[in-house]
Amino acid sequence: MKILAVDLGKARTGLALCDEGEILASPAGVITQYNREKLVGEVAQKARELGAREIVVGLPRNMDGSEGESARGAREFAAALQEAAGLPVTMRDERLTTVTAHGYLNETNTRGKKRKAVVDAVAAVVILEEYLAFRRRRAALRPEEEQD
Repeated sequence: MKILAVDLGKARTGLALCDEGEILASPAGVITQYNREKLVGEVAQKARELGAREIVVGLPRNMDGSEGESARGAREFAAALQEAAGLPVTMRDERLTTVTAHGYLNETNTRGKKRKAVVDAVAAVVILEEYLAFRRRRAALRPEEEQD
């Protein structure tokens, strides 16, 4: 199933998409939009265009696990997106995803304007890869649970 991941930002929102087999997560672009209502519509439209059947939105928790203003905004965005897209929306902890994305970009020597243009999409890839790993772990546990 194709799943779209969203790394929500104040100005730039990164997107990533996985293949039908949920094996490979790839960048799917960056939307530059300051207006949250318009952003909801643009992300919902992108999900339709890409054939996504689920959306994962990064949840920006504080390092201690608590939720602040950004997390509340992400939850409101996710609720509006679920309504606009008509798809299930899941929230995933996104702590350190941008740090990980910068690490990947350092490894590929991506700098300057090019880095700024792709870091949000790479962060969305990190969110999606973690979610896909979670889904695989959960699926692997199900047969054992059914035996009990």
